[in-house]
Formats: sequence, structure tokens, C-alpha cells
Amino acid sequence: MTNQTVLPKGWRRPKGYSNAVAAQGRQVYVAGQVGWNAEGVFVSDNLAEQTAQALQNVATVLKAAGVGPAHIVRMTWYVTDKSAYLTSLKEIGIAYRAIIGHHFPAMTAVEVTALIEDRAKVEIECTAVVPDNHD
Repeated sequence: MTNQTVLPKGWRRPKGYSNAVAAQGRQVYVAGQVGWNAEGVFVSDNLAEQTAQALQNVATVLKAAGVGPAHIVRMTWYVTDKSAYLTSLKEIGIAYRAIIGHHFPAMTAVEVTALIEDRAKVEIECTAVVPDNHD
């Protein structure tokens, strides 16, 4: 079985995510990644730039586990400013497609009052599933 998106009959296709993904295989759980570099240093306080870095961190962790962004079945995004997130959607979308591709897992975005890292504007966690028949 490959990872398959689920769209209930009669529902409008969501934009930028899937309602559900059915998957079977080896699971990889990626802890929340913030927008700092490999040395743990924030190089920007801009939400879109931190999001791009957090997505790159997710991709790097997945690669270290021997999988790629196409195997992501679920993502949770925690953002500290809903308004900034909504006004940055174009830039975030460009970064998402450049790093993750045109792959849209089941996704949730939640506004939080703060993250553990004081400068963090976004934290992204995900689950990837590699199908049993994957080489």
C-alpha cells in the first residue's frame, strides 16, 4: 500500500493540505522544528523566513532517517501570530513547495501564545510513513 490521501465524497478538495492520509509502513516521527539553523541560531525574526528554515529542518531530519518529504502523512504547525501567518501565506507557500514539494499531508495549524524558544515564531512537527514496498 502507498500513502493515499482521503477525500470524503462530496467534499471540496482542501487547498494546501489533505483531510486525511491512509498509510501503512515504517513510521518516522519528527519532533517540532523551529526556524533556527543547524547550530541552533536564529538568523531571522521574520515568520516566513523562520518557516522556510523550519521546513528545511524537517526535510533534513527526514533525510537523515532515509526518507523524504513525500512520505509525510501528518504535519502540525504552531504559530505565535495568526495574523502574521495569514499575511505571509504567499511567501510560506513558495517555501513549502520549494522544500516539501506539491505534496499535501493531513495538516493542522494552531496559534499559540508562545513557544519554548523565545525567538521562535513557528514550530513544525510531522509524521512520515514509508510504505512497506518502498526500496
